[in-house]
Amino acid sequence: MRTIKATKLPGVDWKQIDTLIGLALEEDLGNRGDTTTDSVIPANITATAVMIAKEDCVAAGLDVAARVFTAIDGCCGWTSLVKDGEFCPKGTVMAEIHGPVRALLTGERTALNFLQRLCGVATVSRRYALAVAGTNTKILDTRKTTPGWRKLEKYAVAAGGASNHRIGLFDRIMIKDNHRELAGLEGEKGIIRSVKRAREKYPDLEVEVEADTLDEVKEALEAKAEYILLDNMTNEQMADAVKLNNGQAKLEASGGITLERIPSIAALGVDFISVGALTHSVKASDISMDIKIS
Repeated sequence: MRTIKATKLPGVDWKQIDTLIGLALEEDLGNRGDTTTDSVIPANITATAVMIAKEDCVAAGLDVAARVFTAIDGCCGWTSLVKDGEFCPKGTVMAEIHGPVRALLTGERTALNFLQRLCGVATVSRRYALAVAGTNTKILDTRKTTPGWRKLEKYAVAAGGASNHRIGLFDRIMIKDNHRELAGLEGEKGIIRSVKRAREKYPDLEVEVEADTLDEVKEALEAKAEYILLDNMTNEQMADAVKLNNGQAKLEASGGITLERIPSIAALGVDFISVGALTHSVKASDISMDIKIS
């Protein structure tokens, strides 16, 4: 058994998370609070509640769920019984919470919304990570995240065993198709020109170029981009890109990626496979909170 204080998650700013929690509670409570609980449940009753996995999942966001209850009048005592990143078979008791019943009921849905979503992201990430086990390829997430939840969802991706791509627009130069096409309006060698300009303006940042064709891969290599994203290519095209690259840049496969296709792409020798599905269309894990009167 491990008791966790809701203090810090790697890479997560609690000030930002507290803001999210506050907004979530505000939309649930409105101006009148939990009218059902406040009218039906006496104020002096305490209880212990348990978070139970109703299906197999990977734990993520336990500290966030704990923080929801501390935001409600300083409630409650939270004990995590599993660790983030741990596989939880159906029926696993993931955490215990003790405190006033009113606070437990008021925080239940908000805490579950955070926990179920983050466990869902971690669970899917684990499936994709296992699909490249035994290879040198890593699974990456994308910026296709829930607005405001990016650092949390990327934390859950890492808890599931996959890896994080750039956090936002600020921490890597990424010359995508629209940038590339617009740069081409100035004439040939738009990729080379774009990489040169990016390096002049932000010399501390690595540069990634999205390539749709092998000719664009060649130009990105000529520009000496650190990363080349192979966008919506067939396995045959990617195999040719790996040969052209010959270890010069890091190669990332993206677009049209399915779990079933992952092993064949990893076998080609690409360094990364980025998967928007880790976050953009994840099914929340089925977790319930059951309360027992003390």
